[in-house]
Amino acid sequence: MSSRGGSSIVSSNRTGREVMQPENYTLESKMGPEKLLADSVVLTRLDKAVGWARKYSLFQYPFVTACCGMEFMSVSCSRYDIARFGAEFPRFSPRQADLLIVVGTVTQKQAPVLRRVWEQMADPKWVIAFGACASTGGFYQNYAVVEGIDLIVPVDVYIPGCPPRPEQVLDGLMMLQEKISREANDTVIA
Repeated sequence: MSSRGGSSIVSSNRTGREVMQPENYTLESKMGPEKLLADSVVLTRLDKAVGWARKYSLFQYPFVTACCGMEFMSVSCSRYDIARFGAEFPRFSPRQADLLIVVGTVTQKQAPVLRRVWEQMADPKWVIAFGACASTGGFYQNYAVVEGIDLIVPVDVYIPGCPPRPEQVLDGLMMLQEKISREANDTVIA
């Protein structure tokens, strides 16, 4: 078909109607900049990118006090491999950590130390209570044991068990990652 001396192509639009388009009409002009850049550029909001980075770069500070430490160490072994969740390297300085994992029984004498470690961590920071003793005081019902670390520091994820299985630890870590990504999407970065 020709239109005013030039040639044109008949094509259909979204509504199914046939429209006349010039012959030099290319796919690039129809797609827009988002589709042209889709293979080479990632377009996202800054808060989503920050949330993704925080979610997969957890620097843990293990506060290990009791027998749950053996199960905690097994999570880092090749069978369970906590590294695939971005939480492989423990930091033994609270100033370099953003995830406090409290593993085992916390006594009244250790409570101020735990609080000081938590206060020295940079924001944002998260806490996991690992095992029954950290969550509720465990089977120790006496004056020397803290009945759950939530009396000392705010806890984000509780992992039950005596001792918890490594699969439970990975589930708790994934729950924390989901919480981190939700928090990042809810906040506004100024």
